[in-house]
Amino acid sequence: MDIFTKKKRSEIMSKIRSKNTKIELLVFKELKKKKIYFQKHYKKCPGSPDVCFPKKKIAIFIDGDFWHGRNFAKNRKRLPKKYWLAKIEANILRDRKNRAKLKKQGWKVLRIWESQINKDLPNVMSKIKKLTEK
Repeated sequence: MDIFTKKKRSEIMSKIRSKNTKIELLVFKELKKKKIYFQKHYKKCPGSPDVCFPKKKIAIFIDGDFWHGRNFAKNRKRLPKKYWLAKIEANILRDRKNRAKLKKQGWKVLRIWESQINKDLPNVMSKIKKLTEK
């Protein structure tokens, strides 16, 4: 059972974005500062990577901890079972399939978690820079 009314839940959910989230914008800004050219939400790849370097075949996914199931095994007990378990499990499965497709096509794939960006953005940017310089 939800603690919010249907109308309030709808309002809350409408404010959640799948593209250009705060953490994505943070990474985009840093890449632009470093004058690193990239494609946003590249639709020609499975999963539409958040940051993409098509010529180098590098795809970077910036994943929210909740929506993409970080520590899902540990946190699954706290979720309302009906909707969220199925939703997040489907997201995890979709992410795995997309990464596998990309790797099969010869792409390098990097997954960055929201909490990693919030905790240590310079280290995240260093990883991206190393990957793109190879």
